[in-house]
Amino acid sequence: MMQDQLRKWWKEGVVYQIYPRSFQDTTGNGIGDLRGVIQRLDYIQSLGVDIIWLNPVYVSPNDDNGYDIADYRNIMPEFGTMQDFDALLFGMKERGLKLVMDLVVNHTSDEHEWFVESRKSRDNPYRDYYHWWPAEKGIPPKRWSYFDVEGNAWKYDEPSDAYYLHSFSVKQPDLKWENPKVREEVHDIMKFWFNKGVDGFRMDVISFISKDTDYPELPERFNGDFVPFYSDGPKLHEYLHEIHTEVLNKYDVMTVGEAPGIGLDKALDFVDEDRQELNMFFHFDLMALDREEQKVFEMRKDNWKLTEFKRIHSQWDAVFSKKGWGSMFLDNHDFPRSVSRWGRDSRSHWFKSATMLQTFLLTMRGTPYFYYGEEIGMTNIKFDKISDYKDINTLNRYKTIELEGGDTEAFLRNEQDASRDNARTPMQWNTTAHAGFSKEKPWIKVNDNYKEGVNVATQEEDAYSVLNYFKRMVEIRKEHLILVYGTYQLLQEDHEEIYAYTRSMENHRYLILLSFSTQRATIDLAELAFEKTKLLISNDDVRPREGKTFELYSYQACVYQLD
Repeated sequence: MMQDQLRKWWKEGVVYQIYPRSFQDTTGNGIGDLRGVIQRLDYIQSLGVDIIWLNPVYVSPNDDNGYDIADYRNIMPEFGTMQDFDALLFGMKERGLKLVMDLVVNHTSDEHEWFVESRKSRDNPYRDYYHWWPAEKGIPPKRWSYFDVEGNAWKYDEPSDAYYLHSFSVKQPDLKWENPKVREEVHDIMKFWFNKGVDGFRMDVISFISKDTDYPELPERFNGDFVPFYSDGPKLHEYLHEIHTEVLNKYDVMTVGEAPGIGLDKALDFVDEDRQELNMFFHFDLMALDREEQKVFEMRKDNWKLTEFKRIHSQWDAVFSKKGWGSMFLDNHDFPRSVSRWGRDSRSHWFKSATMLQTFLLTMRGTPYFYYGEEIGMTNIKFDKISDYKDINTLNRYKTIELEGGDTEAFLRNEQDASRDNARTPMQWNTTAHAGFSKEKPWIKVNDNYKEGVNVATQEEDAYSVLNYFKRMVEIRKEHLILVYGTYQLLQEDHEEIYAYTRSMENHRYLILLSFSTQRATIDLAELAFEKTKLLISNDDVRPREGKTFELYSYQACVYQLD
């Protein structure tokens, strides 16, 4: 399993995701920038991570914070210049860090020159770069949009008397991948950045790029749910294989696709090495666990169960047990903070929740992705006023509820747990004004708990901090490659308080015990054959072992080496 030909740097690496707008401001405009990332490279290196995933820094009008790109080959001025980017890449290479960028090619900004030309007339050379529906054919078949106030993915455009398709904001028209010229443009963009020295791409909503250009009504088998319909395009795998053939196999790079709508049954279609498409992708089964069914942004009324959490991860691990490779993440720029969502962010449980979840990500098979601030246990900010929110998703859904005469107060209560802005508050560096992120008022509010120990400077000085636990746990993963490549086996799947599993290879085994309970919890592992254990790490001074019965304190995490 660990033969050299099967080992890959992107399997063994730990990814650190940076939302540049919120990481470090060096210009005093309240917005993070590339120079800010450069300034913090020594810190990032000190974490032990290997790969930085940088959210979009391209030229953009920022309707969706950079995911509406107007120029794929230049840097957004508020983030800096291409010289700054080159300096960042140079600084990373000096420190042995690799860079993964966002590839956002399901759509562009409506201010991209392609769309500016496309909308001018029906015979414009760029017309077929986007999806158009002529108005004389009537209202186009229903398509749902994530960010549209009316939920409608078709927008009427007067200059050419036609509708264009936008699966997201009205300022994010969908590219028409069915046009080979579009695919060539995307290939050239990828080569541009690879030739600069970039090490890979995270491919934004890549499962949506193929459309049925007959634009049929939603087929009955999708039961009103557009997400799996969007991810079931007729030529999706043809396009992904073409990317691999035309671009990826010419470079030593990694790819991770964002793949909403892709379930267990289709996973290997993307990452089976023989298919030559992607290295790995993000699925959304876990991200849907605490949401209402078919309601992407609405929190569940009842509490999720640990058995459900275990089932999701165990099923996905099984899919990749012999072929392909998985990814592991608990939050990112689109989802709330992990410690608030999957643990407890109260002062009494915060430290152990944060470190327990770190232990989980770093002991599972699949490349682990950590979001900036996760290493210090940053939490949800839980805004209670709509005026504090910046995210188009929250703002437009609020408008929709207002227009429909709905309960905006209930919506705001939901957003305290669900909003993407929970994950976008500024990085908490120290206890100075604005948490050391900026000398001026940040673009979005800072979480006040930076004054209470949730900051880098305080935690660097504390040997028992969330940050220093994270660093040690990263070291343990790297020192014990069985935690990367070894077989995963779930123990006692019905236990509702403790997540227990082993990682094993040949004659070596590791036992991981994770408490998801606010109370003491006991697990009897009599079915597990072992004579001795060596505790590699725990987030609690209490040693829980007594024979083959283990008693864990609230949110305790333990990693044992067996045999």
